[in-house]
Amino acid sequence: MRLRIIFLILGLACILYGILVSTVGSGTLFFLVWLAAGAFFVLLYAACRTGLWQRLPVFVHALFYGALGLFAVAFLTFCVVALPHFGDKGREKLDYLIVLGAQVNDDGPSAVLSFRLEAAYAYLEQNPDTVCIVTGGQGTNEPDTEAAVMKAWLTARGIEPDRILTEDQSRSTVQNIRYAMALADLSRARVGIVTNNFHVHRAVAIAKKQGLSNVYGIAAESSALFLPNNLLREFLGTVKDLLAGNM
Repeated sequence: MRLRIIFLILGLACILYGILVSTVGSGTLFFLVWLAAGAFFVLLYAACRTGLWQRLPVFVHALFYGALGLFAVAFLTFCVVALPHFGDKGREKLDYLIVLGAQVNDDGPSAVLSFRLEAAYAYLEQNPDTVCIVTGGQGTNEPDTEAAVMKAWLTARGIEPDRILTEDQSRSTVQNIRYAMALADLSRARVGIVTNNFHVHRAVAIAKKQGLSNVYGIAAESSALFLPNNLLREFLGTVKDLLAGNM
């Protein structure tokens, strides 16, 4: 009885949260992961209610709880590693600042990208000799390249255009950094990576894998309401990049 109620609560919570995430217009379909998880737990609730779950072999139960436990341990381990970087501020007087791209909407930068731009602007104001590299190509659902929108945002606030280099072909964090390295000699430079707090650990690890030795994370803010979604997505992205050898 208690188990099926837990399954039902988890299912409904995931479905409602997935619907909430879908309203943001982040440019991705990741909200479908929450809807799929919700449907899965609702099916488990139905299986418990009809007695099907109880009739399944013991090894099926063991596999389910083992997989669930493994996922929980892996996710918590990721959080322990990633959360300490939420307050990273980089170093003063860095040579270059790389601002990682994110979704651009018809009315300008998305909320995620706006946080990154605010952090980049604050740093550039305090460190006038730092050169900024804005990164990001144009997705099929974007009105312009992410790099162009970011440069326009920064110059509109007084950052000199000649301090901003644009990399407008990349489609991923790996490409953001790799293509930015083609614009300037960053091998011995002190480089800051500006991205949202939940993304700092992976972004810096990718940058080091690409050959940047003096690299520092600069954590922009993020929405607390969507932090579970961002952490889950970042966890899966970290697993993918580890398997691909990107970090």
